[in-house]
Amino acid sequence: MVLNPFFTQGTTGEQNLVQDLINEQLKMYGVDIFYLPRKYLTTNTVIKEVVQSKFDVAYPLEAYVDNYDEHSGGPNLLTKFGIQSQDEVRLIISRERFETYLTPLLANQDDIKLSTRPKTGDLIWFPLDDRIYEIKDVEWQKPYYMLQDLYTYILYCELFRYEDEVIDTGIDEIDNELTGDDVDGTTEDGISTIQGPTQTLTMVGTGVSAAAYTNVVLQGGLRLITLSNRGGGYSENPTVAISSAPTTNNVSPYQTGIATVTTIGGIAYCNKNVNSKLVSIQSVPITNPGAGYTAGPGIQFVGGGEDGAGAAATSFSGDGTLGVVTFTDFGSGFTTNPTVTVSAPGAGGTTATAVAHINNAGIVTFFGWTNAGAGYTSSDTVNITFSDPSFTSSGTFLFNEIVTGGTSGTTARVRTWNGSTNILEVASVDGTFTVGETLTGGTSGASRVLRLRDLDPDNVEFADNYNIETEADDILDFSEQNPFGTP
Repeated sequence: MVLNPFFTQGTTGEQNLVQDLINEQLKMYGVDIFYLPRKYLTTNTVIKEVVQSKFDVAYPLEAYVDNYDEHSGGPNLLTKFGIQSQDEVRLIISRERFETYLTPLLANQDDIKLSTRPKTGDLIWFPLDDRIYEIKDVEWQKPYYMLQDLYTYILYCELFRYEDEVIDTGIDEIDNELTGDDVDGTTEDGISTIQGPTQTLTMVGTGVSAAAYTNVVLQGGLRLITLSNRGGGYSENPTVAISSAPTTNNVSPYQTGIATVTTIGGIAYCNKNVNSKLVSIQSVPITNPGAGYTAGPGIQFVGGGEDGAGAAATSFSGDGTLGVVTFTDFGSGFTTNPTVTVSAPGAGGTTATAVAHINNAGIVTFFGWTNAGAGYTSSDTVNITFSDPSFTSSGTFLFNEIVTGGTSGTTARVRTWNGSTNILEVASVDGTFTVGETLTGGTSGASRVLRLRDLDPDNVEFADNYNIETEADDILDFSEQNPFGTP
């Protein structure tokens, strides 16, 4: 033998002594950290990359900071994708402490792939600078078999770049690193703490039905406009030009009718390009029936873009039509356009019909007659009623709980909830939420109706994520499950 036979070159007692000395040094000169094991919720079926993961437990542990001069790594970079911090830290932990303390705890946890040693992808919360680091590499052979054994793990960690992981350890100091102390996802100095890809959902707060009344045009009101040709190629809504009421009758005051248009896109027959930005006329609601018409006035469509043309319509007048509508309450909390119901006239008359449109704030902003009716008299009581906004508003959504759409079945995890603005930020969206459906929190039981879904990314000067995703869709076929085989 080459080695000195009078020395054992590493007995169990010697190895335990070295391990005990290392443990003592770590407890004397180390720092407190928290170890967050990654739990794998969903993985890709092809190459098994992680789709979604969570961190819901944190274990205290001692570690020695091996950096001799502040953070290692490069300086902070200003890139097209934002400000990138490259802070790195090296931590030394005891092998024995991990195996005897953490391993039994990790073995009892679900969705953990490796429990016998530290693994890349796990997180470290460093309380001294209140930051979360991700383990990028684990060195397990330094020092190299001293006394024929290994005693430490060296963890090479980088500042954690949050995507859409679920972090809910129950330790406020850790969880608030991602959510902030305030409910609206901002710190006291106004810095946003909402990180990763999120979707903004505006929920219904309170719902109040709209209310309105109208007058009766006894002689010669514009009753109905029907389309004879929808036209096509309009890039904006054309103006409806209506012939003036004649002045040769005894009706006073004379009023020219007013109407507007609603448009529809993608009609192949009327729009040869089937371009969503080029539309055709869908309907012509009347906003003022006018007075004094002895026959249906002429209807023309003016403007609507250089390529817009072809639309045509005919009109009908009548006595006892319903006039201008005045709103006493525009309502609130609508998620869809309300249904308008008008009381009927006396025998022999025609009941008026109308449409109402809401804006993104959930209030009525437009009212138009689709048929102003006929045969109404000044003695008739005309009631205009609007369907009540369908809404439920109860409870408070909780951070990281799963919300489910009652109609679509879409699920997502809550990032922030602001009860004053009714804004819900969600991530890890599986499916597509439907406007008007009820979202229910799986933990809180909160139930609210979706009023508006914002899918557009924020216009960040140094970000180009949306364009990259759009261009990638033209290159990569994400529907293909096996890119290496036969489609």
